[in-house]
Amino acid sequence: MNKPICSTGLRWLWLVVVILILDLGSKHLVLQHLALYNPIPLIPSFNLMYAQNLGAAFSFLADKGGWQRWFFALIAIVISVVLMVMMYRSSAKQKLSNIAYALVIGGALGNLFDRLVHGFVVDFIDFYVGEWHWPTFNIADSAICIGAALIIIESFISQDDKKAVPKA
Repeated sequence: MNKPICSTGLRWLWLVVVILILDLGSKHLVLQHLALYNPIPLIPSFNLMYAQNLGAAFSFLADKGGWQRWFFALIAIVISVVLMVMMYRSSAKQKLSNIAYALVIGGALGNLFDRLVHGFVVDFIDFYVGEWHWPTFNIADSAICIGAALIIIESFISQDDKKAVPKA
């Protein structure tokens, strides 16, 4: 039983492409124009700073000798495939979940590209307060976090509430 792609959640894959373009484009600019660990202040509490992340979120497992590169690459591939299957099985009208899945896929693929091409993830967004700095991150990380938050929010919406929402 084949469904037309436009009737499935795969209709939202254009968002994956947008995330990839923004993420990979910004990382290309960072690699071309910023020096490693040399912050450029933009506004108070916000710098652009090129950093290399060998691990996952918050540099998790960054100091483990290299095997984590392939482990996190495999995780990104598996998550992307699983979410695309979920998108295929869902209706294109399930906007919130499909947007969330597309954001996670786009972010996962952006960071996967870095791991495979560079051996590390390019991070460059640096927020701080005084001497305290939030771990440096990138657009892919932001997309993953927003997508994960949307998945959590969507899980709290009951099926009855979803049916009660007027359709545009």
